[in-house]
Amino acid sequence: MSLSQTLWKENEDLARAALEHRFVRGIGDGTLPLKSFQSYVAQDAFFLESFARAYALALAHSPDCDGMSDFADLIRGVLEELKLHGSYAEKWGVRLDVVVPAGATLAYTDFLLSTAAMKSVGETCAAMTPCMRLYAFLGRSLAEERHDQANPYAEWIATYSDPEFDALSATLERLLDRYASDAPGTRSAYRRAMELEIAFFEVNYEAETRSSGHG
Repeated sequence: MSLSQTLWKENEDLARAALEHRFVRGIGDGTLPLKSFQSYVAQDAFFLESFARAYALALAHSPDCDGMSDFADLIRGVLEELKLHGSYAEKWGVRLDVVVPAGATLAYTDFLLSTAAMKSVGETCAAMTPCMRLYAFLGRSLAEERHDQANPYAEWIATYSDPEFDALSATLERLLDRYASDAPGTRSAYRRAMELEIAFFEVNYEAETRSSGHG
């Protein structure tokens, strides 16, 4: 197996935990509280801006032109994703100009940006790949469950189950295989990102509880 395949296999427990998380289940069957999705849209827009900046740092540190070209493509993919969040924000009444990042969001963005600024390109790829591959996995898994087409979150599922998104994930995995070594830092960065993904889902799900004045 390639390094990217090995890392995904070794962290499949967290991928399954993400799929079974109440936030993801709520997107899948359409029962996620609106406040939780509104929180997610805002927090994820903040996150994606940092994700794009981490890609830009990886591009700047890339040792060859092929890597620069691939990272440029990935940056364009994130910018397209941000446009989608803009449409979500308009549809769901979310202001993206006044986002206050949650602790879990900042933990994730700080991790990505510090890794991209101070570590190798390979380790940066290890920190960023889980987000892409996990979302492709979640989108495809939810699409295969064939929930009601009236699901208000059907567009989210369609976006992340789209073959074009899977192709972007595969591009990042190829970069991981090209630039990363099978070292403790690589493995640690990959697993840390998976853990931060689950924490991100949890903090946005809990937005409904906070808005209701409970807990």
